[in-house]
Amino acid sequence: MDGFGFRLSPSSAINLDTVDRKLFDELCRIEPDALRCMACGSCSATCTASSLSGMSVRKVILNLQRGKIEQSVEMISGCMLCGKCTMVCPRGINTRRVILTICRLYKKEEGKK
Repeated sequence: MDGFGFRLSPSSAINLDTVDRKLFDELCRIEPDALRCMACGSCSATCTASSLSGMSVRKVILNLQRGKIEQSVEMISGCMLCGKCTMVCPRGINTRRVILTICRLYKKEEGKK
């Protein structure tokens, strides 16, 4: 039944025991608000850049927790820092400050390499 339309795809499972969470841990030390995110998606729903660049603070934080630093930084590059996400966050997270801290930490990390 070759060409039936089904095929096996590689697993997308992430072993959280082996993931490098150094950047996320440093972010949480500087900005404890990152731990308060409940991934509700309010930020993404109001984001102007979301429909244009796929920007999502929720996804950025989740990707950092999963060790996907490059994907997070790529997503942040689409952020316009307008602050709409900060205004609608039910947890009161200052998302602009979290985004700027991630950028600063990533640049610092890149400088070490």
